[in-house]
Amino acid sequence: MSETRSTTRATNYRATLRHLHEAVNSGDAELIRQAIDEVFAPDVVIRTPLPVGATGAQALKEVFTTLLTAFPDLHVAVEDVIVEGDKAVCRNTVTGTHRGDYLRLAPTGNSVTYNEMFVFRFADDRIVETWGVVDVLSQLRQLGATPGAFA
Repeated sequence: MSETRSTTRATNYRATLRHLHEAVNSGDAELIRQAIDEVFAPDVVIRTPLPVGATGAQALKEVFTTLLTAFPDLHVAVEDVIVEGDKAVCRNTVTGTHRGDYLRLAPTGNSVTYNEMFVFRFADDRIVETWGVVDVLSQLRQLGATPGAFA
């Protein structure tokens, strides 16, 4: 692949991820659903265990509905984006205030900060496959749901 084509692809993938994160950070559930439809293939393969029954893009919509209900001020700060070939890696810091039910936990009012990392595989400028690691243990500790030395 030519260097120009590779640079264009990397620029497009970064723009796609920026669009997604801007929608998420808007806090607007409809805007997030719309961005998911634009960014992800409807049958995207999600290789991260999710606490929802749906698959594909619908699963992502359910995840963000859950997150926005629990953390209405949810904010994803993108720390790094690395693009190589048909994949992009995104390392994020997520913050929010626990104002709604989350994983069967009543609202605590606690603020949380946790890290996540995702690999996205693209085809035809849409995300068709994802892998992710989210520091749920850190979330739960900060919400007082698990004991631990690290908050």
